Amino acid sequence: MNLPLLGGKDPGSAVMANSNSEFDLKDFRIPDYILVPESEVEAVSYVPECPVIVFINSKSGGQLGGDLLITYRSLLNEKQVFDVNQEAPDKSLSRIYVNLEKLKHSEDDFAFKIQERLRIIVAGGDGTAGWLLGVVSDLKLSQPPPIATVPLGTGNNLPFSFGWGKKNPGTDSRSVESFLGQVKKAKEMKIDSWHFLMRMKAPKEGSCDPIAPLELPHSLHAFHRVSETDSLNMEGYHTFRGGFWNYFSMGMDAQVSYAFHTERKLHPEKFTNQLVNQGTYARLGCTQGWFAASLFHPASKNIAQVAKISVMKKVGGHWEELKISNSIRSIVCLNLPSFSGGFNPWGTPNARRRRDRDLTAPFVDDRLIEVVGFRDAWHGLVLLAPKGHGTRLAQAHRIRFEFHKGSADHTFMRIDGEPWKQPLPDDDDTVMVEISHLGQVKMLATDNCKSKSCEDPTSPPAPETEEPDSNEEEEGEEWKKFGAAETFRIPDDVDISHLS
Repeated sequence: MNLPLLGGKDPGSAVMANSNSEFDLKDFRIPDYILVPESEVEAVSYVPECPVIVFINSKSGGQLGGDLLITYRSLLNEKQVFDVNQEAPDKSLSRIYVNLEKLKHSEDDFAFKIQERLRIIVAGGDGTAGWLLGVVSDLKLSQPPPIATVPLGTGNNLPFSFGWGKKNPGTDSRSVESFLGQVKKAKEMKIDSWHFLMRMKAPKEGSCDPIAPLELPHSLHAFHRVSETDSLNMEGYHTFRGGFWNYFSMGMDAQVSYAFHTERKLHPEKFTNQLVNQGTYARLGCTQGWFAASLFHPASKNIAQVAKISVMKKVGGHWEELKISNSIRSIVCLNLPSFSGGFNPWGTPNARRRRDRDLTAPFVDDRLIEVVGFRDAWHGLVLLAPKGHGTRLAQAHRIRFEFHKGSADHTFMRIDGEPWKQPLPDDDDTVMVEISHLGQVKMLATDNCKSKSCEDPTSPPAPETEEPDSNEEEEGEEWKKFGAAETFRIPDDVDISHLS
């Protein structure tokens, strides 16, 4: 029996790949009964080589997201293509995986093979891509699918880091087919994730809450206050938590980003083109004083005057204070070799610096995060040079910021491109931010991948201190969640002992 017609499509129609194509679209299609619980099981004779689940933010890239959604649904089974604005991806994925487990429990061999080969495509900005990574991380699947990212945002640091480019893609059938072909050939690569914790004393009057940067309730970026029953909660304090994949930054670069996002929220009709968005961002960098920081940004707001910074360089190591120059106005904690649309602030330290300062290349899976400082936008322009980089401050497994009462009543922070204005203490108490390694998830990378893996034999050797220490304190399961997939539940009629 041939593969059943999926989504009502005729195999002979124009949307099928022709005989001259280097791949056949049936290698990517998934039948209804895998996607929709309680559907009638279909008899299939062909197992797709690269079955995909596609998540698209239809609001990303102006009209591009919506156009891309239409094209993918015309080429594939429309039930395997989801708009994240219509249904949160944790609900879609959990439904599919629960159904897969039930089918596998009934010894459906096709379901086994689909799960083994399944890949995810996510189209949107870095926020949407990070949302999907957080969902897959939280679901703790026995065979988590690797993820390919389509660049539909302004910065597109995640797609660029793994070779998918940073320019908005074409939305026609030919462009989508070409992208599917790259997904089929892509290699898997692990990426670290980072836990973000913020704690501040509950004010007697008013509110000291940070402004959530996204209006996505399940997004790992829209960090939220922990519940009273959470082990991280402390009486008399507000505790917030979240996570990130690319970077956390603080200071003047986040201030410029905040101005951009504020203007875009007020006038969304002016931000429908990627090139226009980037031009607006550059203009705001000028008007916010990033190019004349000594005049527009008082020294009292520089990082060293605002916060005490401590780092734990090794897994299970000890905390040590990080000394930084009084001129540093922006600090970036970077996981990927891409910042502000493709720049690599860390670069690759030469042999002497690797030896004298125990520095390495910026591996994306070594459980270390790179900490870089900038004085102003002119300092940032060194990134345009072939070997340019910011001020390398440290590589760390954990980093802690402590903000005490001072001359500044607020600062600006940013997680993976999403900024907010953060109130600082107006009394003798402390606002604390701590970043620590959380886990890993699998990405899909092309041959143009910019990221380096410490497991790749072609990359320079990683430091010996990267392996987990057996004495490291074990955190609870609740701590290890991004909070993105709380709706995932195994039905009562599924025998958990049979779940692989």
